[in-house]
Amino acid sequence: MTKSNNVRVGLIQARSDVDPSTNLEAAIVKIRAAAADGANVICLQEVFNTQYPCQTEDHANFELAEPIPGPTTDAIAKIAKELQVVVVVPIFEKRTHGLYHNTAVIIDADGSIAGLYRKMHIPDDPLYYEKFYFTPGDLGFLAFQTKYAKVGVCICWDQWFPETARLTAMKGAELLFYPTAIGWIPGEKDEYGESQYSAWQTMIRSHAIANGLFVGAPNRVGPEGEIEFWGGSFLADPYGKILDQATHDAEQNLIVNCDLSLINTARTHWPFFRDRRIDAYRDLQNRWSDS
Repeated sequence: MTKSNNVRVGLIQARSDVDPSTNLEAAIVKIRAAAADGANVICLQEVFNTQYPCQTEDHANFELAEPIPGPTTDAIAKIAKELQVVVVVPIFEKRTHGLYHNTAVIIDADGSIAGLYRKMHIPDDPLYYEKFYFTPGDLGFLAFQTKYAKVGVCICWDQWFPETARLTAMKGAELLFYPTAIGWIPGEKDEYGESQYSAWQTMIRSHAIANGLFVGAPNRVGPEGEIEFWGGSFLADPYGKILDQATHDAEQNLIVNCDLSLINTARTHWPFFRDRRIDAYRDLQNRWSDS
């Protein structure tokens, strides 16, 4: 019998204030609460310390960006070291003048930066004008060894592309996080709201199943500008079972026990990696197959 290897995962679902310092202070309080509840690995939501900046194309919003390391990552690294927890910190990164990314920083339990992931897929939809702000990531899909588990991160729009989860899993990720800012735009909730949330959750659960790992998605909650962020943060196990799910209308910390030995069990009984036909996938590198 495979030995149990339990990791407590915390997903933080929060509202966002217009003041970044207020959001940072609130996040630290929530990190402390999650750690007190036994969380070892904690993930914040997409660009957690600001309101979602991409509803308009406004050059003033670039002032929200920070370098890495910088004030926000330094503050959370201090807390991570104090509490001996791993924290995934998604921020608006200023890489240099005129070059910005939507980035997640993985801070290990000793306060060091284990690595960072830059969002690869950048949307451009009504109220989600991210191409104005963010350069697509150039680091590829990665997983980082931390004190408690090997952690992979993709960000929001990445979740709609099966390749992101597959390549991150192939790097050895045991926990895969999708920090997210997703919600309903005006006029859509009544007719499409339930199906939109269901599609989002189904897609992420499918990544857990297809890759045999734990997948968590912390989302924003509440109104910001014209978007009503739908919360509903959740974590799924390697069989796609939802282990816990947050409400749609309030802040909430989810603390979920993840037995990492289940990864071996799932992949042994559902050996998708064994049966992949890697010799037949060359066309995936094409935009479309006209033949």
